Amino acid sequence: MTFVPVMWTVWCTLVVVMAGLHIYRSSLTRDEEDQIFLDDSFEHEKVAQEAIVAKVSKVEPILRVAQWLVAGMTVIVLAYYVRDILVHLNVIGS
Repeated sequence: MTFVPVMWTVWCTLVVVMAGLHIYRSSLTRDEEDQIFLDDSFEHEKVAQEAIVAKVSKVEPILRVAQWLVAGMTVIVLAYYVRDILVHLNVIGS
């Protein structure tokens, strides 16, 4: 296989993984409440909210790595095509 299909496959895979992580995180935070539970009668709500926060905090580092990988791969794709344009314009040698 040549470099271009592999490059685009890796980029697309990373974007799909990142989008999946964003969707998963948003589905977790959908049920998150922005309130403080002061009464003991709401202990079950407090426990449920802490579980949501724990799940989100596990996903955040993975999502951050995926975002950096997509950004890095985007730079590689752009650099490849800028180099290709410069070669075709005979600005640089192949």
